[in-house]
Amino acid sequence: MAADSLVGTGTGGEPECSDSLRTFGAVVQALREHAGLSRAELAELLHFSKHTVASVELGRRMPDPLFVERAEQALGNTGALRKAAAHLARQPGLAAWFRQWARLEAMAISLCTYECRVVPGLLQTEAYARAVSLSVPPIPDEEELNTRIAARMQRQEFLSTQRKPPCAFSFIIEESVLRRGTGGTEAMREQLDRLQDIEPRWNIEVQVMPLWQPVHAGLDGPIRLLETPENQWFGYSEGQENGRLISDRKEVSLLHQRYAKLRSQALTPADSRSLLEQMRGAL
Repeated sequence: MAADSLVGTGTGGEPECSDSLRTFGAVVQALREHAGLSRAELAELLHFSKHTVASVELGRRMPDPLFVERAEQALGNTGALRKAAAHLARQPGLAAWFRQWARLEAMAISLCTYECRVVPGLLQTEAYARAVSLSVPPIPDEEELNTRIAARMQRQEFLSTQRKPPCAFSFIIEESVLRRGTGGTEAMREQLDRLQDIEPRWNIEVQVMPLWQPVHAGLDGPIRLLETPENQWFGYSEGQENGRLISDRKEVSLLHQRYAKLRSQALTPADSRSLLEQMRGAL
């Protein structure tokens, strides 16, 4: 399942180690041992699982703010953990293979997304995102699920017209995605409302690819393209539990050609909005 739509799913949900995470984990372990606590005892004090404490200490898991605050209070309240947490170099809830793209996305000035599986993560409502996360095995526990959702909602800040540098967004979504009913009627009503509310922004264009389209440039799957402030373009391709950043100019050019064709084949933004209104009214 897509890393963008299911931020941090499956085996990719616990991203790779980094030096800052290992260092933070070592500090937690040292403070715990100095306090004479076992991992199980610390876990009980923090109201987290023993597995979570072990994963943090080994640098395999990004601690969420609640973990940091509770650990700080339980291990002497020296301020060391709060200060160390500010320098962690990994984003919680983002799958390992997606993180490099996410860093580029955060500074992009143009972003193009064609999606044929789910509503793009940047446009998802919380209810829709939760339904997607709970649809694909393995089902996450509540803590992991909340981390995923929080990461996805935080990424949506990129859509702001106040962002610097500003970014122009183009989204093409298959009509079949919007008719699937992910999460049920209420979730889809909210999701369709979200698409209609966000589309009038000057920096966002949403197009729907109609069900009947005999000639279709996107049959090879989703497409993502972005432009950096230095006017360099990158592409991104992903599959089940993996993803690949594309920097080769020939490959990126090919994706540009396909995306340009998709924009001409999809409904216009005005016609897309009319279709969204019809679909919303039918629910």
